[in-house]
Amino acid sequence: MPETYSAHEYASLFATLTNQNVFLTGKAGTGKTTFLHRLRETSPKQIAVVAPTGVAAINAGGTTIHSFFQLPFTPFIPTDMGRKELIGKMKMQSNRRKVLRELELLVIDEISMVRADVLDAIDTVLRHVRYRHNEPFGGVQMIFIGDMYQLSPVAQNEEWQILSGFYQGVYFFNSHVF
Repeated sequence: MPETYSAHEYASLFATLTNQNVFLTGKAGTGKTTFLHRLRETSPKQIAVVAPTGVAAINAGGTTIHSFFQLPFTPFIPTDMGRKELIGKMKMQSNRRKVLRELELLVIDEISMVRADVLDAIDTVLRHVRYRHNEPFGGVQMIFIGDMYQLSPVAQNEEWQILSGFYQGVYFFNSHVF
């Protein structure tokens, strides 16, 4: 192995050799997507890549968050009742459950566009499906990739009126999982 590593190599090694969550940020053209592709090629972990929109998912070589986790397009309320409602409405096929149970690393690209309630919904699904209720994201390592100076999460006025009672802000870092 080389004695010095590029930032991409170091981040990839860190993600592969630890179970620590990572927030990778940088402006456009700094290699975030290149890092993502190299990580997928080199990591021995079971990886899934998701993004908030179809275009972002295609660019990342993944799928949309809502499709992967089969989330409704309505706001998620981070209460016991809201969690029970989300789990109760899940119609997840056994092969999808298997993928989630075997998942070791989840990469969310374009994280700046992900609302706080969506991240809490992901957390709820992973804890439930993986039977690891006391661990954030059900014990799955998370890599968040994005530029906070690019696109913001979308919350319609009606949605924010509901969510503002539970969240200090709309951004992913306002989620309760943290």
